[in-house]
Amino acid sequence: MILVTGATGFVGSAVIGQLSPQQNFTLTAVIRQDNHSFPKSVNVVKIGDINPNTDWAAALQGIAVVIHTAARVHVMQDDVADPSTEFRRVNVAGTLNLAQQAAAAGVKRFIFISSIKVNGEETSFGQPFTAKDIPAPSDPYGISKLEAEQGLRQLSDKNGIEVVIIRPPLVYGSGVKANFQTMMRWLNKGVPLPLGAIHNKRSLVALDNLVNLIITCIDHPAAANQTFLVADGEDLSTTELLQRMAHALEKPARLIPVPSRLLELGASLIGKKALAQRLCGSLQVDISKTCETLGWTPPINVDVGLRRAAAGYKAKP
Repeated sequence: MILVTGATGFVGSAVIGQLSPQQNFTLTAVIRQDNHSFPKSVNVVKIGDINPNTDWAAALQGIAVVIHTAARVHVMQDDVADPSTEFRRVNVAGTLNLAQQAAAAGVKRFIFISSIKVNGEETSFGQPFTAKDIPAPSDPYGISKLEAEQGLRQLSDKNGIEVVIIRPPLVYGSGVKANFQTMMRWLNKGVPLPLGAIHNKRSLVALDNLVNLIITCIDHPAAANQTFLVADGEDLSTTELLQRMAHALEKPARLIPVPSRLLELGASLIGKKALAQRLCGSLQVDISKTCETLGWTPPINVDVGLRRAAAGYKAKP
């Protein structure tokens, strides 16, 4: 039996969608509120908020594998008074509380969806992050994910539960929100964007590719106690991404070739330095360990992933 946390979220719901038709898996979906429907074959358990005191007993009965996708996610403008404390409460203490109860309940494997932010925010061009890199998170979200990883490894050493850590970069697909959705909105409206001369390289991961890797890690013997980076296997510049996303939307890409240095300078002047870094900087991910260890390759390419994101956007613009 498999337990999926964050079952109504972007990644968790996709995992449920892929696993529920498969007869060899019995699924339990953990939700916070009764606002989502699932296939009849899925057992649904309402837990409420995830925190250091959450009681997981009702959800963990008979579970062999936990897929932990639930988290307090990174946001560009956090409105809580102390983001670090709140990230640690949910992403560290909440995760370790679940993992400790899972180990006590006899769960064999705990799959933790972490973040490439554990590695850092930016790479030098042509020098991608690897799973062996010394972690260098710089924001409260990335730090909380690293601390959760460290706690899970300690728990594994103590109690023997197998831990699998997956660090994705930006995930896109049908139903994507936040900055990626905003990008699709501007492209769909045909708004001219000053992003036609950016020559960085960034790794992304299509939702279908991430979910496929998660499912691979459910019972793959070589996945135990490993950390995997995941991406599509093709890195794009911001300009290339916009061009190909526009093509998927069947819209022209109206991109103005403004030099990236001018963009970064202008963004700094109006307090948007972090956004400019994401648009102009590189963040590349080396997935060779993932592919070699698991015999895995991303099942879909970037253009298929973008078309699925576009289809989802058109269905619910």
